[in-house]
Amino acid sequence: MLVVLDLTGVAVFAVSGALAAVYARLDVFGVLVLACVTALGGGVVRDLLLGISPPTTLRQWPFLVTPVVVALVVFRFHPAVARLRRGTQLADALGLALFVTTATSTGLATGAPGITSAIVGVITGIGGGVLRDVLLNEIPQVLRREIYAIAALLGATLVVIGTRLGITPVAVTLVAAAVVAGLRIVALWRGWNAPIPRS
Repeated sequence: MLVVLDLTGVAVFAVSGALAAVYARLDVFGVLVLACVTALGGGVVRDLLLGISPPTTLRQWPFLVTPVVVALVVFRFHPAVARLRRGTQLADALGLALFVTTATSTGLATGAPGITSAIVGVITGIGGGVLRDVLLNEIPQVLRREIYAIAALLGATLVVIGTRLGITPVAVTLVAAAVVAGLRIVALWRGWNAPIPRS
C-alpha cells in the first residue's frame, strides 16, 4: 500500500513539475527533467537522510517510468491540463499529503526517532517543489505565505503519534494524508496564509 501511495504521489508531483516547465516555455527535455526532479527529488533526499542507498526511486523502474510518462502526456496535452487549474491544485495537495505521510512512515519503519521521521517527512513533501522552483530561478513557493509546510508538519506529527499509539501503518498514513490534503485544499479555498512580517 505504501508503494502504491508513493507512486501516486510521484505521478501528481510530476504533473506539477511538467506544468511549471511548460509555463516557463522549456523544451521537451526540460519538461522531462523538471517533472522527474519534482516527482523524485523529495524521495531521493528522504532515502539519503535515512541511509537507504542507492535511493529506492532509482532502483525500482516504476518510479522512473511514471514521471517520464506523465511529463510526455502533459507536454502533449498541456492546454487541456492547464485548464484544469483546480484539478492540478488538488493533485498537488494530494501529492504533498502522500509524500509527507509515507516518508514519515518509512522513517519510523527504519527505526529512526519520531522527530527525525517527522522532519524527513516534511523535507520529502516539500523537497521536490523546492528543487523545481530553484531550477526555474524562483523563490520556492513553500517559503511564501501559503499554508504548505505547516500542513506537512501536521501530517508528519499525526503519523508519529498514531504509530506510537499502535494504529496500523496503512490506517494512520491514510488518515494523516486526508488531514494534510484537506487542510491544504481549505487553505487554497479560503485564501489562508502563514503570517508574514509587517511592512
